[in-house]
Amino acid sequence: MARPASSLLVNALIRRVFAEGGHAAVLAHGDDTAGAILILGLDRGEYSRFYERGLGPAGQPTLVSCGPTDNPLVAEIRDYWQKRRVSDPDLWVVELDVAQAERFAAETLLFD
Repeated sequence: MARPASSLLVNALIRRVFAEGGHAAVLAHGDDTAGAILILGLDRGEYSRFYERGLGPAGQPTLVSCGPTDNPLVAEIRDYWQKRRVSDPDLWVVELDVAQAERFAAETLLFD
């Protein structure tokens, strides 16, 4: 089964977050068709985690946490995703400020 275009997934994710009263923003626009999507999860403006689609031990799609941990500075958060964009200019970076950002990302990005 073909995966939906990255732009379609990002738009669906943003609409779902706004519908729940949260806030979402595209920090970096990646390739519309096949760009990877990096999620910056926030909860009431406080850093939670970065998440991205990956493969679990059995080869099934899963959400993988990545990036800085333990209350990083704003500059560390920004530096992380900007460095990722240097190595992958097709990468989308999407900020989600909503309770349970990981759940929203998983429900939208892990469809197969």
